[in-house]
Amino acid sequence: MDVEEIWRRFQKHMGYTDKEMEIFRSDPRKVKMVTQTPEFVKCRVIAEVIESHGCHAQHRVGDRFVMTAGGQLIADQCPKRMCISALGPISAILPVIHERIITKSDQNFERYNIVQCTDVGLDKGGWGKILMKIYVEKIPEQKRGAP
Repeated sequence: MDVEEIWRRFQKHMGYTDKEMEIFRSDPRKVKMVTQTPEFVKCRVIAEVIESHGCHAQHRVGDRFVMTAGGQLIADQCPKRMCISALGPISAILPVIHERIITKSDQNFERYNIVQCTDVGLDKGGWGKILMKIYVEKIPEQKRGAP
């Protein structure tokens, strides 16, 4: 696919006007993300629960929050109920994952990969807490078209 076709599809996807596309394309970092990082469609970001105690949303060890590399949750691959206290720390780490995908450094996200939900736990005045390991998972080529 040629670069201009990528831009046409991107503009349609985002619902941008021509003027908004000019603004978007004036940022070299954004241009690189759209045109030079095919890895974004080749992987998913996973936040897997590795510890859970007193979680009101009932998140359990092994639960996985699955999202596109762009940070959109894939609902049918996530728990039916998702606690906002769990999602906040995940969203805070996504820009680091994006940077590592773009620069092709530490794509397995091994340097910093454990986050805790924002609940402090019963012993500190909260309800409970969960810990999650965040990692990038490659999508098999035959499944890349599916979200």
